[in-house]
Amino acid sequence: AGIPHLYTFAPVLLALNKDDGRYATTGTTEKFWAEWKEMHDVSAELRTLLSLPPRREEHEKLFTGEFAYARRDFEELAAAGPREVSGQDRLLHAVCRPERLIELARQFIIFDEGGTVKKIARYQQYFAIKKTMERIRQRDPDGRRRGGVIWHTQGSGKSLTMVMLGKALALEPAVPNPRIVLVTDRIDLDEQIWKTFHQCGKEPQQARTGRHLIELLEDDRVAVITTVLDKFGAAAKANDSFRNVNADLFVLVDESHRSQYGEANIRMMKALPNACFIGFTGTPLMKKEKNTAQKFGGFIEPPYTIRDAVADKAVVPLLYEGRHVLHDVNLKAVDRMFEAMSEGLAPKQKADLKRKFSSREELTRLESRLYLIAWDVSQHFEKTWKDSGFKGQLTAPGKKAALLIKKFLDQFGKVSSEVLISGPDEREGEGEDQADENVQKFWKAQMAKHGNEKDYNRNVIGAFKTGDELEIIIVVDKLITGFDAPRNIVLYITRSLKEHTLLQAIARVNRLHPGKDFGYAIDYYGVIEELHDALDLYSSLAGQFDAEDLAGALTDIGEELKQLPAAHDAVWDLFRDIANKQDDEAYVLALEDPLKREEFYTRFSRFCRLLKAGLSTLTWLKSADPAKVDRYKRDAILFQKVRAAVKIRYAEEVDYRDYEKQIQKMLSTYVQADEIIQVVDPVNIFEREAFEQEVERARTPRAKADIIANRTKKTITEKMGEDPFFYRKFSALLQQAIDEYKAQRISEGELLSRVTEIMAKVRDGYRDDTPVAVRQSDLAKAFFGALREQLPDIQIRKDEVHEDQTPYNGEPVRPANGASVPELLAEVACEIEAIIRRHAVVRWRDNADAQNRMRNELDDLLFNLQREKGLKLSFPQMDAIIESILRIARNRQDV
Repeated sequence: AGIPHLYTFAPVLLALNKDDGRYATTGTTEKFWAEWKEMHDVSAELRTLLSLPPRREEHEKLFTGEFAYARRDFEELAAAGPREVSGQDRLLHAVCRPERLIELARQFIIFDEGGTVKKIARYQQYFAIKKTMERIRQRDPDGRRRGGVIWHTQGSGKSLTMVMLGKALALEPAVPNPRIVLVTDRIDLDEQIWKTFHQCGKEPQQARTGRHLIELLEDDRVAVITTVLDKFGAAAKANDSFRNVNADLFVLVDESHRSQYGEANIRMMKALPNACFIGFTGTPLMKKEKNTAQKFGGFIEPPYTIRDAVADKAVVPLLYEGRHVLHDVNLKAVDRMFEAMSEGLAPKQKADLKRKFSSREELTRLESRLYLIAWDVSQHFEKTWKDSGFKGQLTAPGKKAALLIKKFLDQFGKVSSEVLISGPDEREGEGEDQADENVQKFWKAQMAKHGNEKDYNRNVIGAFKTGDELEIIIVVDKLITGFDAPRNIVLYITRSLKEHTLLQAIARVNRLHPGKDFGYAIDYYGVIEELHDALDLYSSLAGQFDAEDLAGALTDIGEELKQLPAAHDAVWDLFRDIANKQDDEAYVLALEDPLKREEFYTRFSRFCRLLKAGLSTLTWLKSADPAKVDRYKRDAILFQKVRAAVKIRYAEEVDYRDYEKQIQKMLSTYVQADEIIQVVDPVNIFEREAFEQEVERARTPRAKADIIANRTKKTITEKMGEDPFFYRKFSALLQQAIDEYKAQRISEGELLSRVTEIMAKVRDGYRDDTPVAVRQSDLAKAFFGALREQLPDIQIRKDEVHEDQTPYNGEPVRPANGASVPELLAEVACEIEAIIRRHAVVRWRDNADAQNRMRNELDDLLFNLQREKGLKLSFPQMDAIIESILRIARNRQDV
């Protein structure tokens, strides 16, 4: 803990238990720790390795020194015979065997976010790059290197795979001077790829024009080029005879299935006749595309499908809900939709909305449809995601429609939104919006506000990705592909999306983010008609995709909500032994075991998230038994009350902040506010008045004692490093009182009295055995305690003790200067404080030189203590004292 920066240099970190394991790099957040999966079953190989005893010299080295205590246990385990392969064995073998570990450290670690975030390859990236490198070492009869297509589903790190492949090519001995051309089919994707390479320490050159692309390709000093595919067409117009015949030119084509057809692709192939082409795609390939993928050299195994990514928790599952508003909207259909969408509103609210709606009879049928959609989106987002930290994305049929939806959303005033479209001269979506007056006016306003299109895009996207004010971004074609915003949790579909565009659009909401269990696709258009059978996921595309490739792409939210009754029962199962279900105290006592509390938090959180999904789903609300829905709501309130009481009772600070807002949102939206119990952080014992009030609210002596004891335990744990001797003493006294109560040797009243007394002493820093010399300094007291703890049986050399022939009268033995041993240690503690403060320069905790000066002077002090004061100290004792002193000093705020 005292040297966190040392661990920065570790290439890989492992979190292991016997049955399982994850790996990552230093600083990786919990969500991104990954499993490793081998391409083939290695169980037989691992069983063979486990049966081999270690070499004698290795065995001796391993169990010499600090691990000697474990030798007997391990030798007994080995003597017992062969054992089964464990999850721990698999991860250690996969990541830590010498050749693999060296390979990962050298070739498969990159630095993202401008060099501040270290990332290591996931298993699918590792194997894809290994297979790709095997291919590029092969050549056809004309000398061209063999390429291929890498299919890794969206959200699985495709762009970083490109960066890692670039690094692998740079390190490949068989390719003396590799050059890389990164090709996309859209400007925004080109920007994204360029940014990814740049942030990872590469310096790609971005082709501005066709002529500039030729210049970059002719300059052998340019190692990485990014370009849009169309620029090859522009390059051909500038110089149709241009050819680069370099066989060590590697063309990485993003979303290659879209780039295999058309004149621009032909121009690219013609300009780079000997290049090695490697395609990347994140969406399932249509069967005809699987055939044409042979142009790139065929598939590079293994593919990484949507199902794989969901299973690995590399992306979140996607839930689908259909809220279809018919294209041909008639009055009856509108009225039915109005009734469905306004269900649950108070009569006054419903009448007010009806008035607003009927005043718009002059709206066209399209506007009526968009008005209904905007109202439902407002309701849905406000009830489900507002103030949760998550965002939404809405795909509009065209630019004019996007502006209308924005106008309606603003009228309702429930959510904030922005429109992101291309310029009036560029066609987007389904409509001919170029000449629309409102589109022209909007565009001029945005250019006046932001300066140019690039800054308009950057500012709106930045506000959506990192800001808190913008909640819904409305788009037509922009951001449907290649847009990565982890906080984006719901996609509202109001237009036709087909084939790859559909698959890419719904993947905008599948990225990992704390507190995000699912991404949601709310379909107002009917792009996905049937989800009853995974084989018929995309009825309009039947026969064009392999069903196995699409498995796991999307789940009907109704299927997920079938798990709600089991999630509800799972919470109740923890309280099955409670006889009186009206006894609030019984629920709290049932969760006395910390492991059971942890399970309660997990189960309750899952129940709430599913209930929230159900309460925001129209079809479920219509089909669910109202009595059962009411029971779920009542029980959610009950469990929230239990959770609040448990947190106070046991001084819990379980980190559920990712879900806390969602739980509160669900309860405040769907039940009465006066029924909600807010879960608050426990008050610490140093806030006397507030803490006493909290204890007073407890109903029984046992409850009061639990609150005081657990809050005192928490304080002791938090402050242990500041003064270990003092806090360990009271920790033992506290545990003794609790154990005596559990053994029924003391009553509830006696327990309350004892823990109250201990709490007061901990809070006030009470010490009954502190020498006068250190009473005015808390730091010196802590050092005195460390000396007492390290030297419990300290001895004084006889030649330094007064010889007194009178019988021993019980007084402490005194060294030559007449001081008792505690008094002497107190004087030493004061000298130690002076040394520490003398060398405690600014940021001394990060200053190795300052700490070494402290060590040297402390070493001199202890050595002189032996010589001048007559105390016997061994070298290990001296080292232990010095490290204990420095550890205390690091943990305190008063140094």
